[in-house]
Amino acid sequence: MDATLIVIPARDEADSIGDVIRAIAAEGSFPVLVVNDGSTDATVAVASAAGAQVLTLPVPLGAWGAMQTGIRYGCCHGFDRVVTMDADGQHEPRSLLPLINVLKNGDADVAIGACPQRGSLARKLAWTYFRRLAGFSIEDLTSGFRAYNRKAIELLSGPEATLLDYQDIGVLLLLRRAGMKFAELSVEMRPRQTGHSRIYSSWWAVARYMLETTVLCLAHWNAKPLTYDE
Repeated sequence: MDATLIVIPARDEADSIGDVIRAIAAEGSFPVLVVNDGSTDATVAVASAAGAQVLTLPVPLGAWGAMQTGIRYGCCHGFDRVVTMDADGQHEPRSLLPLINVLKNGDADVAIGACPQRGSLARKLAWTYFRRLAGFSIEDLTSGFRAYNRKAIELLSGPEATLLDYQDIGVLLLLRRAGMKFAELSVEMRPRQTGHSRIYSSWWAVARYMLETTVLCLAHWNAKPLTYDE
């Protein structure tokens, strides 16, 4: 099987999830898995009506927990690639094929849809700080629009990845430690249709994110290389 699964974690995204799924369908016959992370609105009904398969978590796990659940589903069902997208309409489905083709061509294990200009000044300062702390050359560290090949899927399905709280820098650190190759593609991103970022929802949330991600970066300074099947 040579197939790509689209994984969309969602919590209370009924206003946007249907449009996102229909836009993906217009780009090709990609199976779409929506991981419902404790929604209290009509997210499940809207996603199902739009043609997606919906997996509802028994308890809310947060963005990365929901995303990893979808990646594990892709791993267990033999998918060669998984693309993660947001449910809020920010990610442009027209960029799906370019991301997937990077993996098909063997140019990288992970392809990141990058749009660094979308960030606020505070977010760009945070990116610069973490880029220097972690030694990354990646411009858009927090993009959730990513394509993973089979090696990356297997690594991110494992127990070490389960300990992460966020889908961005911690995941990149783990992938780099396993020797994965990255590629960034410039993509367009739209303003989110509804809601707000949970990471940047309050000063407390920002402080927690900065502290936990800093600890993650420091912990990887002298970490031994990790093979993806370890």
